[in-house]
Order: sequence, then C-alpha cells, then structure tokens
Amino acid sequence: MQFHTEFSLESLPNRIELNSQIVTIGSCFADVMGHRLADHKLTVLNNPFGTIFNPVSIAKLLTLGLHSKNPDETGYVERDGVWFHYDFHSSIWANSREELKEKLTACLTQTADSLRNADFLFLTLGSAVVYRHIETGKVVANCHKMPGTLFEKYLYQIDHLRDELTRVLKTLRRANPRLTVIITVSPVRHTRDTLPLNNVSKSMLRVLAHELTIWNDWVSYFPAYELMMDDLRDYRFYEADMIHPNSQAQDYIFGKFAESAFGADLRKFVAEWTKIRKSLAHRPLYGENTLVNQQFLTSLSAQLNTLSAYVDVSAELAEVQRRLEKCIMDNA
Repeated sequence: MQFHTEFSLESLPNRIELNSQIVTIGSCFADVMGHRLADHKLTVLNNPFGTIFNPVSIAKLLTLGLHSKNPDETGYVERDGVWFHYDFHSSIWANSREELKEKLTACLTQTADSLRNADFLFLTLGSAVVYRHIETGKVVANCHKMPGTLFEKYLYQIDHLRDELTRVLKTLRRANPRLTVIITVSPVRHTRDTLPLNNVSKSMLRVLAHELTIWNDWVSYFPAYELMMDDLRDYRFYEADMIHPNSQAQDYIFGKFAESAFGADLRKFVAEWTKIRKSLAHRPLYGENTLVNQQFLTSLSAQLNTLSAYVDVSAELAEVQRRLEKCIMDNA
C-alpha cells in the first residue's frame, strides 16, 4: 500500500558527468542544489549573485555579465554605514561604494566566464512577485531592509516575464552554444505574499518553464516543485517554519535529480564517494589510537589516493593523513 504519490522522472537528454562544469543561479533552492553538487565533487559556481527570486533580476544580471557591462549605477544604497546594491543579494556588501563596485564587477565577470565554459546552468525561479523601486522605476532583487514606502510590490505580467526569459536564453545560447539549461520552479512557498498569490506566482513560473522547454531543445525542466508539493505532501518534510524543505526532503529531491540527470559513470562515482564520506565522518568507538583505527585510516587513505586521479580530494586526504600520523606516533 502506498501513502504518497510517487512518480517517475524522465531522464534528461544531456547527462551530467564527473567532469561537467555547472553554474547555479536563482532562489535559495539553487543554493541547496549547488551545495549538494559540490559535495559530490562536481565543479560548481554556486549562486554567485546570492539568492535571487524573480526572473527579471536574474535576466538582468546574466545579461550584464555576458555583455561585459558594469552594475547599474542607480542601484547602490547605503544603510548604517554598509553599502549594498539593489540587483544583488545582501550577502554581497562592502564598506564603500567603490569597494562594492569592484566586488560586483568581479562577480559579474566571474559568472560570465563560468557560463561561457559551463556545460550546465541550473536555473531556479522563485517568484513572479517583484518589488519596483519607485524613484528609479526599476525592479530590484533585494530591498535590503530599506523602508517599504520606497517600493511598489506587484505581480509581474506573464508576457513580460516570457520576454525577459526568452531574451536571456538567446544571450546565453550565443555566449555558449553547448550550454544545457536545467530550469526548475523553487519548492519554497512565498507565504508572505499570501498563499493565493503564491499559487498564482508559481503557476505563472511553471507555465513559462514548460513553454521554454518546448521552444528550446537545450532547455530541460526538473520537477522539484512537483516533488515537494505532490510526492512529499506532508509537513514532516519541512523545517520548523513550515515553508522550507528540511534536509530529508532536500536529500530526496537531490536523489531524484541524480537519477534523472547523472550519467552512469557519475552515479557509480557518487555511490563510491558516499561510502567514503561516511568513512570520513566515522569516529572509532575505542579511541583514535588503536591499531584497528590505524588500519582503517590506512585503507581510507588508499581509497582517497585512488580517487585523487579523478577529483580534488586534497583536503580530505590531508585530514586523514594527519589523523593517521598521529595514530602511528601514539602507537610507536
């Protein structure tokens, strides 16, 4: 007997391999997936602009970077002696406007360079609700806790969202013809917009994601939203705020993504790496200085040395060597 709606995912036409280069952009769910990809030793530039929810801001930043343009001069804002930019997340800040401009320009350049060399862009759309800065008339990615009277909040028109996403995809295609875009709708609900408005917003993004995959054979959709809303339809899969998927849900969704998107060799590597990660986290029951633990660390070091021909495990190898040398000295 089944107590949930489990559904099979279609395999993505282009598979991610161990040597694939990946960029993630978008909402906090892009962060989650990027961290898990990096944890499995894939090469990832993870959400370089910080959390960006709306497609308008995502398209603007990608276009600026790929066209080698500077950050919007009207977007700088100072609060309590700290400088931010309305187009970027508040995790990117500086003590002066000049310092921030250098940071943002470097961020745009790095992202553009990575996209030109990337095999995959994991793009997560969070919300179609936007905030427009009234003075400049421009949509912002983050209000940076500035007074609400400075902004107008509204649901962006679907035709305009379609135009923005279509333009940025064309720009990406020109910059990197071999790029595969994996588009998702974030499973995180924006309850502050009210649940009815959140549902309208998510519906619009889902329609656009569908259309983009129909029009572009190099764009694929991964159903993270459907997995959370339909497959994991239970509050035990949420954090205490009842909004964000918890680690169990994140692991489940990532596992489904791996089944759908990973090539056979990468899946084999992930299975092997998962066992090694468990070994790295293992702590001996009877202390670090036993002969049994020395044998365990020696075996683990040999496994890591074998993997070092394929991926960078220098940090893990150094930690195991440190523990092994200490064990040997204590037993000498």
